[in-house]
Amino acid sequence: MADAEYLTVAEALQAVLAGVSVLPAESIPLLPALGRVLAGPVVAQDSLPPFANSSMDGYALRAADLVGASRERPATLRVVADIAAGAVWEAHLGEGTAARIMTGAPLPAGADAVVPVEETNEPWRDPERPLPGQIEVYRPVNPGDYVRWPGEDIQADEVVLPAGHVLRPQEIGVLAALGVAQVQVVRRPRVGILATGDELIGVEEPLRPGKIRNSNGYAQAAQVLAMGAELVALGVAGDTEADVRAKLQRGLEAGVDLFVSSAGVSVGAYDVVKAVLEQEGNVTFWRVRMRPGKPLAYGRYGGVPYLGLPGNPVSAMVSFERFARPAIRKMAGHTTLERPQVQVVMQEEIRSDGRESYLRAIVTRGPAGYQATTTGGQGSHIMTSLVKANALVIVPEGVTVVAAGERLAAMMIDWPETVF
Repeated sequence: MADAEYLTVAEALQAVLAGVSVLPAESIPLLPALGRVLAGPVVAQDSLPPFANSSMDGYALRAADLVGASRERPATLRVVADIAAGAVWEAHLGEGTAARIMTGAPLPAGADAVVPVEETNEPWRDPERPLPGQIEVYRPVNPGDYVRWPGEDIQADEVVLPAGHVLRPQEIGVLAALGVAQVQVVRRPRVGILATGDELIGVEEPLRPGKIRNSNGYAQAAQVLAMGAELVALGVAGDTEADVRAKLQRGLEAGVDLFVSSAGVSVGAYDVVKAVLEQEGNVTFWRVRMRPGKPLAYGRYGGVPYLGLPGNPVSAMVSFERFARPAIRKMAGHTTLERPQVQVVMQEEIRSDGRESYLRAIVTRGPAGYQATTTGGQGSHIMTSLVKANALVIVPEGVTVVAAGERLAAMMIDWPETVF
């Protein structure tokens, strides 16, 4: 690795990811498992469908009884049963007979097909729909038509979902159909969020000279919650090593898997987080060639991975996106760790200082593809520039000028439906 005090973004991310591991598994009820990552494979105990059933409201019958049927010469069958979904008809369907059947109802023994009710003379729009004694069918069917066969979707003992699979609503539905009430998933990471600085006051307090409200603590907490991780709010530490240690001790007692703090990692006289890490833990690196966000400490405290973000609010949020978010996703069992990126055409000239830069931008889609426009002031204190943005346009290291019309990669922090 390069100079451990001043890494590239790629080197820093590699170091962060090398320092965290996938967390252990836990068994939880099915519905709360939404969005979680399977810790092991799910093997079906039953077939799906579990029995042959009708895919239509209609008549279960023998396909051989409808050979040559047409509207001019309908096949006439005797109706011997009415089978609702959830009911079972125990008898055997013989030659020349049919059973009215609802969608999802079990196919009776002896039947090998279903004909839709619309292809019969039953007045199926009649809400009463009395069971007729016989039925005329206007078309032939093939064996298997409108029948869902056992195991057509899933076979018993089949691996339905592999380890590492993310559970979406559709997976929840499949697992419910298979009777899986408890799921083994990777435990949610517990992330301790700490803001530092004597200048910080609570969001409910009136401003006073020299004070600012604790926006970072809320922003990073929201970033953690948006990922589905577990938040451990450690509050605000003043600019003393003792206060920082006290807050971090609370995190250790709460069993956090990752510390994320903001401010206190630069070279100022009151930047005490780095000093605490050096004295009672270790510091792997503390600067990254990145804009915004050069001061970024990474190490361990009490054996727990620690990310010290910059104090400027935009720098803190961008650094969280670039480093904390992939680390948390890895701990949660995900294999896709970073935001998706698209190639965009810049609609304006932009300038950088040569560090790898992440510019707040709005990405839209036009006839020629994706295009990007920055959201105005890029100062690390301009919080509304992130509010307006749906992406971070990445200017590679060493590039100082990008002309309008050139292409860059954009990291999508949102995927608005109006664009994609």
